[in-house]
Amino acid sequence: MKVRFLGSGDAFGSGGRFQTCIYVEAAGGRFLVDCGASSLVAMRRFGVDPLDVDTVLLTHLHGDHFAGVPFLILDAQFKRRTRPLTVAGPPGVEARVRDAMEVLFPGSTRVERRFATRFVAWSERTPLALGACTVTPYEVVHASGAPPFALRIACDGKVLTYSGDTEWTASLADAARGADLFVAEALFFDKPIKYHLDFKTLMAHRAELECGRLVLTHMGEDVLARLPALGVEGADDGQTVEL
Repeated sequence: MKVRFLGSGDAFGSGGRFQTCIYVEAAGGRFLVDCGASSLVAMRRFGVDPLDVDTVLLTHLHGDHFAGVPFLILDAQFKRRTRPLTVAGPPGVEARVRDAMEVLFPGSTRVERRFATRFVAWSERTPLALGACTVTPYEVVHASGAPPFALRIACDGKVLTYSGDTEWTASLADAARGADLFVAEALFFDKPIKYHLDFKTLMAHRAELECGRLVLTHMGEDVLARLPALGVEGADDGQTVEL
């Protein structure tokens, strides 16, 4: 499994980074974990063909995590894609994507396309087979108009877990346990704020995670400024991790 951070930034582009978008290449296919509004630009910047994406896995329905999906779908339409595209996310994901498409490009949901777009909703801690991967969602704590999830992705004999956006909750430890790679948000350094993780809180629970490699993402300005001295790996746009 090859994990590439196309976007490792927060909602506001701190550090000049793209919004959340993680590209995973596995034996069974290629997929995105979250697809923020800037994702199509990031894909082109780093040489990833959007037509190669089979599946999009969404943790929650905030714009910096899902608003690239309308652009992905429309780009595929104009490029005459024929292979089906699956979008999996929280309950209500299909309606939210369609609403976003109509706001951004009125009438776009009524256009007939050459490819099927399949929407699938997560169910708490219920494994879902998507191609050669199995994804297990763990509900976390982040107000986004629909249940938010951390995702545990098992593929090619490896496990990738991504926290999504959330304050500390015990379900993160369950999702990360035994993972080869845990990608965790660290929006602030030591400022506790509802619905988000800060670095100090995350590290206070480090032993509970029982994961292998830990990589921070979704970092705000104060974390980015301190990153070289933190002793923890931080993601960067374009960075690749092989498992």
